[in-house]
Amino acid sequence: MLIPIVQAIGRSGKLLYIIVFFVIGYFVFQFFTRKSETSTIEYDTNLIQVQIKNVGKLVVTEGHFAEVLTYKDKKETYIPGLSFDKKALVVINADVTVGFDLSKVTYDIDAKNKILTITNIPKEEIKISPDFKYYDTESSTFNEFTGEDYNKINKIARANLAKKIEKSTLKTNAQNRLLSELSKMLILTNSMGWTLSYKGNEIKSDKDLQLNMVN
Repeated sequence: MLIPIVQAIGRSGKLLYIIVFFVIGYFVFQFFTRKSETSTIEYDTNLIQVQIKNVGKLVVTEGHFAEVLTYKDKKETYIPGLSFDKKALVVINADVTVGFDLSKVTYDIDAKNKILTITNIPKEEIKISPDFKYYDTESSTFNEFTGEDYNKINKIARANLAKKIEKSTLKTNAQNRLLSELSKMLILTNSMGWTLSYKGNEIKSDKDLQLNMVN
């Protein structure tokens, strides 16, 4: 029964049209399927880039420090026991900021394997803005205050403030804020089925990110 029908269709030429129709349909289906997959990858990549750009801002932690400095300088003479002295009591109030410029974070996107690799996290930027007030300033005609003295005081004050900053929680707080911002990348990649990588290690949690930042 089937053979006479096929033969009849073949004789009428309709079988050829049916074969051509299915062949064309197959290639059209393959074309649109591949295009959809490519479009998805491009969409994911563009979305990740936009989200990282939104994260790329300056994260800043602010603090205030005070320093009291007694500056003394003695100019000896050839006469024993005779010298020309100068001194000053200096009170320094400094506003300090510790920040990370996240626009300097660099990364690599492997769209084929769905891997986002952080290639560089910038170091913290410490800015010290001191205000100097001088009290009980004493000097002599032969040993007056000069620009060199003020430069020395500035240098000593900044060095002392840097030690205080290291002992404070200012840098730790700044790093915690940095971690919070970078965690957004982890949330984004996880939600999209991608992998986040840093220093050759897969980042699965905030703890992984923190450990790799320290090392």
